[in-house]
Amino acid sequence: MAVERDQLLDMYRCMVKIREFENRAHDLFLAGGLPGFLHLYSGQEAVAAGVMATLRPDDLIASTHRGHGHVIAKGGDVRLMLAEILGRATGYCKGKGGSMHIAAIELGILGANGVVGASIPIGVGAALACQYKDGDRVSVTFFGDGASNRGTFHEALNLASIWDLPAVFICENNLYGVGFCQRDHMRPCDVAERAAGYGFPGIVVDGNDAEAVYEATATAVARARAGGGPTMVECKTWRHHGHFVGDQALYRDPAEHAEWLARDPLLLCAKVLASRGWADEGALLAIQDEIRAEIEEAVAFALASPQPALSDLLTDVYSD
Repeated sequence: MAVERDQLLDMYRCMVKIREFENRAHDLFLAGGLPGFLHLYSGQEAVAAGVMATLRPDDLIASTHRGHGHVIAKGGDVRLMLAEILGRATGYCKGKGGSMHIAAIELGILGANGVVGASIPIGVGAALACQYKDGDRVSVTFFGDGASNRGTFHEALNLASIWDLPAVFICENNLYGVGFCQRDHMRPCDVAERAAGYGFPGIVVDGNDAEAVYEATATAVARARAGGGPTMVECKTWRHHGHFVGDQALYRDPAEHAEWLARDPLLLCAKVLASRGWADEGALLAIQDEIRAEIEEAVAFALASPQPALSDLLTDVYSD
């Protein structure tokens, strides 16, 4: 499925927004204004942009602890996101979720999740709901290579398979589970090989190529909508930072890191746009300037927002 000019420009714009958001979140964290841990999505933008470009507003996604990119690409408001990670009352979860638990049900975002692999059974449950309601919505679940070794991964994939659920599994394989390289914790070279054990397709794509991600996911989504069952799309990518802000990632080979940085998804997409005559340097710089202004306005909104009141401590939560 070929990508048209406006689609690729939209994906580039989305990737720039994710990168600029993460840059400012990084700055805020280092300045001491952001509570909790921060797991940056920088370097993996092509996955979120490519996948979400294939979805409808009513489709559902289940995210991970590294979920800012997914939320932005699905249509999340960066003002409410920044307010949330700063713990402010105007955030998506009224300051109670923080960076790892942003949810926006009205956008089909079932939430990021601080538990490794926990998004997978949630996404399968959402796919069952889509099937049960006799529509053609799909559920897309994001997870990393490390999560594919958890029991919930295998249980969820088995259910999706035997029930032919409209589920798409997106493995964002950045080659490291915290500081443990995939080469050292699993025998298959490709996580996507594991889909065959459950009787559905597993596809491997260049996760830094937004077009490649889009094309593979579009095929998987179309299959799911038509009742063909689940598909796994493994996107080989690389996080630019350590597992969390403060992790120097000394466990990674500097030469390998440099090779991946040279294949920055934003740079790759910009080159494609220029080579096809779809956008010159001036147009791309204008997009960056526009996005940076939007992010700065979001930062100002978040910093000016109030802290949650103590009286709201037990509101909007489940209790016995």
